[in-house]
Amino acid sequence: MFSVTVRDQMMIAHSLRGVVFGPAQRLHGATYVVDATFAREELDSDDIVVDIGRAAEELHGALADLNYRNLDEVPELAGRNTTTEVLAKLIADRLADRVAAGGLGESARGLARIGVTLGESPIASAGYERPL
Repeated sequence: MFSVTVRDQMMIAHSLRGVVFGPAQRLHGATYVVDATFAREELDSDDIVVDIGRAAEELHGALADLNYRNLDEVPELAGRNTTTEVLAKLIADRLADRVAAGGLGESARGLARIGVTLGESPIASAGYERPL
């Protein structure tokens, strides 16, 4: 399996519901490093996994309406705890939709999987992988 990872970041505000979240139940901010990994079994006819430039653009686009937002006010996330895991899945799903819509062009043919990892601190991250 071959893979290519592109990176971006986003800054958000949110609050989490439930005693397990302690002080994070109050409105607070977070800065995430977001890695999107595109994987395929074999390289394409150009010997690449995916066009890295286009992959970076698509990741940036998938984050655009979340960046500098209070996620408690985003209709798409209504009623959800916007945990790192939930955000990783949302971004992976958005990227998969962008791939299906042709956002990566011909280089997307043969992609097997997209994985998204969000790092909120130097010691913790969470991710989600979805097959294509």
